Amino acid sequence: MLLSSVYTIFAASNNIKCMETERYFTHSFPNGLRVILQQTSSQVAYCGYAVNAGTRDEEPDTPGMAHFIEHMLFKGTTHRKAWHILNRMEYVGGDLNAFTNKEETVIYCSFMKQDFSRAAELLTDLVFHSVFPEHEMEKECEVIIDEIKMYEDTPAELIFDDFEDLIFAGHPLGRNILGNAEYLRSYGKADADVFFHHYYKPDNMVFFVMGNYTIEQVIREVEKCTYEIATDPVVLYRQQPSFSPARRLNINKQSHQAHVMMGGRAYDGKSNKRVALNLINNILGGPGMNSRLNIALREHRGLVYEIESNYTPYTDIGTFSIYFGCDHDDVERCIDLVFKELKLFREQRLSDSQIRVAKKQFIGQIGVSSDNNESNALGMAKTFLHYNRFITSEEAFHNIELLTPDLLHDVAQEVLAENNLSILHYGQ
Repeated sequence: MLLSSVYTIFAASNNIKCMETERYFTHSFPNGLRVILQQTSSQVAYCGYAVNAGTRDEEPDTPGMAHFIEHMLFKGTTHRKAWHILNRMEYVGGDLNAFTNKEETVIYCSFMKQDFSRAAELLTDLVFHSVFPEHEMEKECEVIIDEIKMYEDTPAELIFDDFEDLIFAGHPLGRNILGNAEYLRSYGKADADVFFHHYYKPDNMVFFVMGNYTIEQVIREVEKCTYEIATDPVVLYRQQPSFSPARRLNINKQSHQAHVMMGGRAYDGKSNKRVALNLINNILGGPGMNSRLNIALREHRGLVYEIESNYTPYTDIGTFSIYFGCDHDDVERCIDLVFKELKLFREQRLSDSQIRVAKKQFIGQIGVSSDNNESNALGMAKTFLHYNRFITSEEAFHNIELLTPDLLHDVAQEVLAENNLSILHYGQ
């Protein structure tokens, strides 16, 4: 999770036609499909398609469509039925997976090195030739509705989507990824075809690979699968959310624990302040047990089991948030303590020794996280899809080292100001 987030935050716009940096290679085909390869020495490889289409690209009357399409990709193509799709990688011990976010959908495989051709051909079939059989749509609709019910029974997860709906009220970025049962049951093949044929085009995708291959091998395999797929430019209708003032919302939830989200809007993935905010986020509520919020609310006072902060950059805006769960009677005390810690951060610049320690910890966390090749591959895909470049860990470390106490102070003043922070409270 950490590494994927870091790759996105450190991304920056740069028009690249062909790039070779260390062991990263890119290529663009005439039909607009971009390819990125990270070479490894492992016998296990990963590849997939990252599609620049997610929840924010849905029409108001088709909520949940992006996620529904992701599910339906596995249910039949012009070449295969669902059973053949499921078994294509399973027969060689591989794994086929997918997920949907607010701005992208990713379909990918993990497999042994020798099965790259099999994986590339299957994935290409799914993203360009799916047919959405009506009988499969009805079954999968009920599967997703069960997923929604499970999600609604997990307030510690549900609150993150409800919080984005609070700060992006009325905007597609605030929309729940899963959709809702009423709309899902109304979708037919024609509805799925409209979304699929608009967004699932070569120039709206990236094919990513992490494995022990040369870029020539990757180009050859991808070209073999996609040479007949023509150029067809995709128009994205994304608009940046308009301003809305901070507010507090209390929602009655019958749970043994209260759940609280605090936060607001932040920098997008291209901002030159994103690295600073990422370090601030790590100091305040990152994964370390020594984070300031964890020390203040858990270690010193025993008020929470878990407290965390998160910075999520999108292509044109971002969010900064703090989440905790506590006893219902302790909600207001916890909120006051969080505001106190944020005020201290705004008013007191970090010393040179404090920022040096914070940088070292953050760089170490990134280094440890980079041992997960699957996470690396997915982070690389997302960053290259949206920003047309990829930044190595070494470059990320360098960007962190350039941060100054003055810059962190300026960012804290902008993002952590109390009057900019909304509060969502699940209580009784």
